[in-house]
Amino acid sequence: MFTPSHFRASSAYKRVGVDTGVPSANPHRLVHMLFEELLQSLAAARGAMQRKEIPEKCALITKAIRIVDEGLKAGLNREHGGELAENLAGLYDYCVIRLIHANARNDDSALTEVRNLLEPIAQAWHTIGPKAAGATVAAGASNRS
Repeated sequence: MFTPSHFRASSAYKRVGVDTGVPSANPHRLVHMLFEELLQSLAAARGAMQRKEIPEKCALITKAIRIVDEGLKAGLNREHGGELAENLAGLYDYCVIRLIHANARNDDSALTEVRNLLEPIAQAWHTIGPKAAGATVAAGASNRS
């Protein structure tokens, strides 16, 4: 039995701490919220790293990893998303590896690399906005039941 992805995504958002507006958000908005929270977490992690606030940096990078893995990647519809979904899954896997590296090595350049890889996708996602609100798209949620 498949759970509709908007329910899976909603659960993932709650696990990674993106609760505001989740119950009433459509699948497109949920993904948009994940990207927003991810980019904020990356920026805050860079600041914590520069201030040498190690526990805060670790918590923020861990949050970013969970957003990528449990939110963005988990929300992919590989059945209907084809090559785009597979490519995004590979990119998300790479980003998780780079985030783990950034956390372990205090590597600001790895955080910047992840931001530079994912920010254009976040901007594109925002740009398609209302056009995709009800649509099933590879990077968002499926309508499986």
